[in-house]
Amino acid sequence: MASLEWTPALVLDLPAMDRVHEEFVTLLGRVEAASDTHLRALWDELIEHTQLHFDQEDRWMQTTGFATGNCHSQQHKVVLAVMREGASKAAQGDLSSIRHMAAELGPWFSHHAQNMDAALALHMRRAGLDPVTGQVLSPEALPAELITGCGGACSTAERQEEATA
Repeated sequence: MASLEWTPALVLDLPAMDRVHEEFVTLLGRVEAASDTHLRALWDELIEHTQLHFDQEDRWMQTTGFATGNCHSQQHKVVLAVMREGASKAAQGDLSSIRHMAAELGPWFSHHAQNMDAALALHMRRAGLDPVTGQVLSPEALPAELITGCGGACSTAERQEEATA
């Protein structure tokens, strides 16, 4: 059984993000169901997709006022490094590492999407970011200071004050 299935709980009402997330879930399911013969190639495909996926989210964060080293982006880097380590181990014949990582990626992704990505999607909507063109339609809604926290709009002192008022 797959560690993750596409459900309404993962839908963030940002079609560009939802589409990529659904593709991730599908690819992860293919990895988990793969025979040993196809496992490495599918894992590599998942890594490539995940790199593009995270790069896009990182661009959206940069466009909407996130600091370069924010923890959301850092989490992307760590997950990709772990996935690449799995590919290295698989190249040496250790397929069990990929299988274990794939089983862990499902719960991690669900949590990441429902928390960090949901906050990013909300932040993007507030800023009026067009995820396709990268145009910010409400620049006045961008934070005055760079976002360094793990979420989205709630990660600056200004937004935290708004939330408690």
